[in-house]
Amino acid sequence: MEWQAECNCGQLRVVCSGQPDRVSVCHCTNCKRRTGSAFAWNASFSAEAVTTAGERYSFARATDSGRTNVYHFCPTCGSTVFYDVEMRPGMISVPAGAFASADFPPPTVQVFDQRRVAWCTIDAG
Repeated sequence: MEWQAECNCGQLRVVCSGQPDRVSVCHCTNCKRRTGSAFAWNASFSAEAVTTAGERYSFARATDSGRTNVYHFCPTCGSTVFYDVEMRPGMISVPAGAFASADFPPPTVQVFDQRRVAWCTIDAG
């Protein structure tokens, strides 16, 4: 099975083979700012299962836990298509919405739940 994610303009793409190793929802402040939403829905794959195509810019930032994430985004439309999480070496994370698939697996993990907005209820297995 292959999953293809892309930016809004289609210039930056990522193809992930197989099922994700982890599908999560993050309620941290930085993920909320990155997505413009109440949480981020993310999928992580082994780096060997991921191929990328297209031009990208990268932005590194410190996380709430003091580690570094590096976000890779399209220089044309600005969409983040994948990122590297320092605490998960050898893995590539993809905002699950970038797959634009109604069949994408649901989250099984929630992180920073203490920062969840009061109205948000997610059944993460």
